[in-house]
Amino acid sequence: MEPHSFKKVVIGLIFSMTLLPSSSSSSAPCNLPAIFNFGDSNSDTGGLSAAFGQTPAPNGETYFHAPAGRYCDGRLLIDFIAESFGLPYLSAYLDSVGSNFSHGANFATAGSTIRRQNTTIFQSGASPISLDVQLVQFSEFYTRSKIISKQGVFHKLLPKEDYFSKALYTFDIGQNDLTAGYKLNLTTEQVKAYVPDVLLQLSEAVKRVYDQGGRTFWIHNTGPVGCLPYVLDRFFTSATQLDKYGCGSPFNEVAQYFNQRLKDVVIQLRKQLPLAAITYVDVYSVKYTLVSQAKKLGFELPLIACCGHGGKYNFNNSLRCGGKITMKGKEILIAKSCGNPSVRVNWDGIHFTEAANKWIFQQITSGSFSDPPLPLKMACHLSKDGAMNKFR
Repeated sequence: MEPHSFKKVVIGLIFSMTLLPSSSSSSAPCNLPAIFNFGDSNSDTGGLSAAFGQTPAPNGETYFHAPAGRYCDGRLLIDFIAESFGLPYLSAYLDSVGSNFSHGANFATAGSTIRRQNTTIFQSGASPISLDVQLVQFSEFYTRSKIISKQGVFHKLLPKEDYFSKALYTFDIGQNDLTAGYKLNLTTEQVKAYVPDVLLQLSEAVKRVYDQGGRTFWIHNTGPVGCLPYVLDRFFTSATQLDKYGCGSPFNEVAQYFNQRLKDVVIQLRKQLPLAAITYVDVYSVKYTLVSQAKKLGFELPLIACCGHGGKYNFNNSLRCGGKITMKGKEILIAKSCGNPSVRVNWDGIHFTEAANKWIFQQITSGSFSDPPLPLKMACHLSKDGAMNKFR
């Protein structure tokens, strides 16, 4: 072997070793200096607000005491994840005012889907920032951060170069892909039929991040959409299609089908991306437990929106949380907060309250609902066999 060729091989091996997550036999917590998140409104910390206007009050009332770009009265799961690593809350990539990206960035926007939707946000509520667009934004952020940091301009507001390989990459997206089909009056079987294509695109997204150095992935499955007031109010569900807790069984069936196929995708990704530590997180089971056992867990009225107006579920799609009407030239807030969101599960018909999010986080952080069953702070460690055992 020529000397220069040998040198290239050595350099390549060293580079690979720096990106290789450690074995799960190690007991040391992960040093994850940054988080990069891809998702929808369940993890949007201001992306859609930056593009289309701030979320209205009373959003943010519990923790931020003002609207903070979140469709919630306070913090989201991604906020609690950041807190657990001692990191600041993630700034939305699209938010140019007051943002600090030194410890990561959030590419999620409310209404985002994995697949592009052939509609506009004004027609259906679907964000134009689908997952493929979020990946383009990440790639731009990755490339330009390195250039700008070397120029010494705003470098304190950007991640250090090695943070990209050491970071936690979180994915919480797919719920809107399922409801998109019902908006088009598709049947449950028709929605199921396009799930494999949706997940193929999610798989390709993970691979793209991996190609740019990402090694630690934390992937949430989708929640029980049939337990959301929004779904129960908007899409017809007969009494025989409701389970004993009042959730819509056909919609939950689709979510469970999506999740089963997502598990299969993760198995394949582990084989294809041998240097990656990929954790599958069963958020569905945790959320369904919260809804079905709400009273036992200290919550109440799990299928009734805290912030909303009218109807069986306190949800009106044309007058959502923070909605106002004009009477005699004066705006009047109609879709108000329930006053005590700390004991409520659902915030606005679509999203969970801060109290619910905190409870959900406390369940998933231990690893009890993850495969491999590692705590969040150990997510960078590769499982010994790389296989999914717990949920199969």
